[in-house]
Amino acid sequence: MSGRDLFCQPRRFGRGAALTLVFASVLVAGAATGSLPGDEHGTPSGTTPSAPVGSQQDVARAAAQAMAEGKSPIEAAERAVSRSGNRWDAVYSRGEYEEFQEALDGEYTGVGLSARRERGGRIEVTEVATGSPAAEAGIRAGDRLRSVDGRKVDGRPVTEVVSLLRGDATDADAGTTVRLGVERGTRAWTQTLRRARLSTDSVTVRTLADGATVIRIAAFTKGSGEVVREAVRQAPAASGVVLDLRANSGGLVTEAVSAASAFLDGGLVATYDVDGEQLALHAEPGGDSTRPVVALVDGGTMSAAELLTGALQDRGRAVVVGSRTFGKGSVQMPSRLPDGSVAELTVGHYRTPSGRGVDGRGITPDLEAGERALQRAQTVLAGLGR
Repeated sequence: MSGRDLFCQPRRFGRGAALTLVFASVLVAGAATGSLPGDEHGTPSGTTPSAPVGSQQDVARAAAQAMAEGKSPIEAAERAVSRSGNRWDAVYSRGEYEEFQEALDGEYTGVGLSARRERGGRIEVTEVATGSPAAEAGIRAGDRLRSVDGRKVDGRPVTEVVSLLRGDATDADAGTTVRLGVERGTRAWTQTLRRARLSTDSVTVRTLADGATVIRIAAFTKGSGEVVREAVRQAPAASGVVLDLRANSGGLVTEAVSAASAFLDGGLVATYDVDGEQLALHAEPGGDSTRPVVALVDGGTMSAAELLTGALQDRGRAVVVGSRTFGKGSVQMPSRLPDGSVAELTVGHYRTPSGRGVDGRGITPDLEAGERALQRAQTVLAGLGR
C-alpha cells in the first residue's frame, strides 16, 4: 500500500480508520446528481451537508439531546454512529470537515512526500512534489524514511506514517516543523522540514516511448475530470491510453463520471440507491469511444475509482489490468449536527452498468499483473491498437 501526505485517516477515529478515505464525502448522493432526495434546492457536492435522512435522524437526535443536557454533541453522535457497525460511517468536527473539503479542492497541509511500504516493512519515498518542503530539502524518490519526529516508522502502516508527516495528532498547521530520519544508500541523516499549504496535481499525463499516453489519476478532486478529458483530446490520434488508477482512494463522483465521459459517447456509468430510491449516473455524449484504453488498478483502487473502472470494463471500453480492487461501493450522505459537526452515514450502494455490486467484492481485472503491471498494460495496449 502506498500513500501521500495529502491522504490521511480521519483524526478522530480509530476503528477501521487505517483504510478510511480522506474524502469523507466520496459517494454523497448529492455529488452524483447535484441534489439530494427530499432537497428540492439541491446540495452541490463538497459543500453544505444535507438534511438528515433515515438513520442520520437518530444521530442528529442523539447530538441534539446531548447538547440540551450540556454534554458533548460530537461524542454522543460518535456513540450513535459506532452502533451502526459500518466502518465507513463517521462523525467529523467542523474543522475536520472543512479540511476534507479543502482536500477535495486539491489543497492540503504537508511536506510533499509520497511513500509506500516495501517488503519487510521499510518505508520508501516514491515521489516528491516539485517545489514542496521535501523537494527543497533535497529528499528524493528512492530514499528510505526511517523516522518521523523521532518515532521509527519501519513496520508501521503507510496511513500512520502519513498521519505523522501531517501532524494530525496535534492539528499541525502550515509553518510547523517535522523532523525526518532519512537514509540513502549508506548515508543516513536527520532533516527538519517546515510544513506548508500545498496544491496537488491529482492528474498527471506523460507519453511513453512507444507513443502511448499514460494518464494517472491520484484522486478525483475538483476539476480532475476535465483534465482527463483534455488529456484524451490532446493525445495523438493513433495512440492508446493507459488510465492509471492504482492507489486512487476515490474523490468526487461527479469528477469520476466526467472522466468516464472522456471515453464514452454518453450512456450509463453506474446506478445507485439512496434509501431504496434507484438513481443513475450517465456520461456526457461526445467522448472518444474508439481509442484503445487499458485501466491499471490494484488493491488501493477504491470507491469513485472503482466506479469508473467498472463502467469502462462493463461497457467494453477498457481492458482492466492489475489486481483486484478494494471493494468500497457504499454511498454516504452528510448531515450537519447542532454543534456544526458533520455525520456521514451509509444510505445505499452503487452498481456497475451490468448490475455488479462492488462493495466488499471489488473489481476483478481482466488480466492479473503485479510489479510489472505497467509493462503488461503497454503490451495489451499494443495488441488492442493492432
